[in-house]
Amino acid sequence: MSQLTEVYMELESLIREFSETLIAELALRDELEYEKELKNTFISLLLAVQDRRRQHHQDRRRRSHNRQAHNDNESKYLTTVIPFHMDNGPPDNQTLQALIKILKAINEDSPTVPTLLTDYILKVLVPT
Repeated sequence: MSQLTEVYMELESLIREFSETLIAELALRDELEYEKELKNTFISLLLAVQDRRRQHHQDRRRRSHNRQAHNDNESKYLTTVIPFHMDNGPPDNQTLQALIKILKAINEDSPTVPTLLTDYILKVLVPT
């Protein structure tokens, strides 16, 4: 009977150990999945903004050839440049979130672009 109790205790210990390992691995998987989603969102928005910029430049070229008057519907923030330093390697999740907010605002031509850029520069590029 004591051997059976010993085997039972050993199995309980192994189950606890494997459960903790499983929980840690699932947490890591969730983190990696979230990071992948952020990166995919960033890439999608970056491509959308690049396409809009390309279209914007083509439209401006056509307008200059046609000598039309200035268009009031022209995007204000589409030509905004986001400063980024490659020295630190790829951006972390917090930086990606900030860049995604800026890209969304640029893509929507939102008046929040200058504020978002200022916050990004002060909090991410030049932290105090």
